[in-house]
Amino acid sequence: MIIANAEVFSVKTMVSLCQHALSPLAELEAAGAGTLSREAACKLLLASDQTLPALLASAQRLRDRFKPGIVTYSRKVFIPLSNLCRDYCGYCTFRKDPGQPGAHTMTPDEVMEVVRAGERLGCTEALFSLGDKPEVLFPEMRETLRRFGYKSTLQYLEAMCERVLRESNLLPHPNPGLMSAEWLRRFARVSPSMGLMLETTSSRLLARGAAHDNAPDKDPAKRLRVIEEAGRHKIPFTTGILIGIGETIEERVDALLAIRGLHEKYGHIQEVIIQNFRAKPATPMANWPEPDRADMLRTLAVARLLMPEMNLQAPPNLSDPNYADLLDAGINDWGGVSPLTPDFINPEKPWPHLDELQKRTEAKGFALKQRLPVYPEFMELAAAHSDELAGRLDTARDFEGYARRAA
Repeated sequence: MIIANAEVFSVKTMVSLCQHALSPLAELEAAGAGTLSREAACKLLLASDQTLPALLASAQRLRDRFKPGIVTYSRKVFIPLSNLCRDYCGYCTFRKDPGQPGAHTMTPDEVMEVVRAGERLGCTEALFSLGDKPEVLFPEMRETLRRFGYKSTLQYLEAMCERVLRESNLLPHPNPGLMSAEWLRRFARVSPSMGLMLETTSSRLLARGAAHDNAPDKDPAKRLRVIEEAGRHKIPFTTGILIGIGETIEERVDALLAIRGLHEKYGHIQEVIIQNFRAKPATPMANWPEPDRADMLRTLAVARLLMPEMNLQAPPNLSDPNYADLLDAGINDWGGVSPLTPDFINPEKPWPHLDELQKRTEAKGFALKQRLPVYPEFMELAAAHSDELAGRLDTARDFEGYARRAA
């Protein structure tokens, strides 16, 4: 009898908890809108695995309403222009100090060699990643730039974007780090889109021993200012969050709301990336727990509920071998995938082969389409920044605004 009563209590409690967790979903469905409150979003991120199918179903309905039938990707080459960096993030193996094994700043000829190899494989994006203002900290970088004929890393990056634009079929997409309004304008003339990951709005993570200890360029206020300045200048912009680096659930939601707020104000955020932390050996966070599959799916689904009309991306290589499950959470883009170069930020996580990516995407009921680094609906914004850019975009896109080359 005691056991039976305990079982009844357990069942009733479970039902009550599930109903409580699902109440924000019920409110959302009843309203027929894609706006979710901060409180409801936090509750859903804390919901049990039993509620996950209902949460995913709600995200899928919104994705199918606003982004139906098609999942996109950008065929790219990854160009690590320089891995010297003045920031020391607790999870990063990309950045190096001068003299460390693997420390390297690419020459212009090395850049163009990769670009031309990418052309032969049908790539349309040259993704530039680099450390943040290494010349401020390292005299070796200042000497390298002087030898190349430039005064700063940003000036060198600008020149390489311009050369890619003029001498190849690829379109540059730079991730320059923090920059001024003037630099945003300059890059907008030579690249149709650019990016800066917000990662988090938590300034706590700048504290000693936290993920962004000794990483001044990861100050959330500074990064938000850059993203907002890009909005003022109508620059198609990619940003996103990095989950599992020590942020609270509330801070995770706050970062998504900050991105949504800037897009509502300026209409320039072409893509929101939800990236999951992966622990790497020989880093301060080598033993830090990684977000599990359910946490990733919940975060993606909540992001879709918060931002139903936006392009939502998750990197497939960071969820391999089960990356196709990410489609169940409402994403509509795989991001950049390279048939040539590794993911230099996560070199231990290879890209999926494009044939396999297509098979898995189609198995979930979607067509896979190759896009340019700038999304079709942001093409007009990008083209307005320079006549040369407008001409290159006209050449590169098909009548729908996707990449002219087939996926």
